[in-house]
Amino acid sequence: MGLLSSLFSLPLAPVRGVIWLGEVIQDQVDQELHDPASIRRELGEIDRAAAAGELSEEEHRRAQQELLDRMIRPPGDPTDAPEE
Repeated sequence: MGLLSSLFSLPLAPVRGVIWLGEVIQDQVDQELHDPASIRRELGEIDRAAAAGELSEEEHRRAQQELLDRMIRPPGDPTDAPEE
């Protein structure tokens, strides 16, 4: 039965591969979003932009709050999606 079921499931192998690849990519994105070093780097960029006058005080505060919210949210939380 193992050989027969393998033959019938063979056409689904590419679909399984794509699903696996999507899961690997999602794991990497979650790691990058919640990496403390990445968040510190982004906070530094926000502070630099605010000091250079590229961001208003409100934009600066909002960007910092978004990063802090992202830091405390668990990985895989559906609200992790970047806002556009």
